[in-house]
Amino acid sequence: LYASAVSLLNLLFEIINASFPDALNFSYDRFSSGMRWSIASLLIVFPLYIFLSWFINKDLSANPLKKNLGIRKWLTYLTLFVAGVAIITDLIMLINTFLGGEITTRFAFKVLAVLIVAGVAFSYYLYDLKRDVGQKSGKMKMLVWVVSFGVLASIVGGFFIMGSPFTLRMKRFDERRVNDLQNIQYQIVNFYQRKGILPNNLNELKDPIAGFNIPLDPDSLVPYGYEKISDLSFKLCADFSLPSDEQSDSKNATRPMPVLIGESYLNENWRHNSGRQCFDRKIDKDLYPILKDRKI
Repeated sequence: LYASAVSLLNLLFEIINASFPDALNFSYDRFSSGMRWSIASLLIVFPLYIFLSWFINKDLSANPLKKNLGIRKWLTYLTLFVAGVAIITDLIMLINTFLGGEITTRFAFKVLAVLIVAGVAFSYYLYDLKRDVGQKSGKMKMLVWVVSFGVLASIVGGFFIMGSPFTLRMKRFDERRVNDLQNIQYQIVNFYQRKGILPNNLNELKDPIAGFNIPLDPDSLVPYGYEKISDLSFKLCADFSLPSDEQSDSKNATRPMPVLIGESYLNENWRHNSGRQCFDRKIDKDLYPILKDRKI
């Protein structure tokens, strides 16, 4: 029960975050690791919880005296206590986040998710304490079906936002391609600053001493495209599996590289469609001066 409730809340929070993006939140999970973990947990733990609940209720019907076992009552009261603490704690945390600037829509849906999940668990086990052994209730059956449908809908919603495993694999390939192009671009700019010219081909960038080798496409293992356009301009090309993700691009389309080149950081834009995509680059001599010409 605890694992199912926590996983369901995490999944709902991830869906809410993806559906209502916040421009102030830069911790966007490109590959939805939190969502994947929650879905994986629910697919295993929730059916197990349903089966064990059915098995226990069947056993109680056959052995009514077990309902009064001390360990059973103790665990039930513990569950009620945990559910109550979860409601109070999560509401405090959510209100604190809201006071820190969380957007209202996301705040409202997260509060609603916590109240529904913890409230259903609290109500069910409070009812379970009061009901007679073997008592059948149409409302409880309806509750089980509604909860099961809600969990299934949440899992489907997670897959809808996250994409299939095949889609995520293609996204990882594209992420690797962008990282490789960024690395190659840095090496090209560094080559220009140190030698005063652009390389004629990527093989000139090889540096056994520094340990730099020209990366290949992670899927096809073919070299990336490079073309020298002029003394200051060049073009980098790669074959992408999918269009770049709009949500992540809106936050990372222009971002500083963690490596200082010349006297400023290298800003880049790597938005792309699927298929063969080329990126035109032109070196600004004032931003990236030739090192041998600089006065020390």
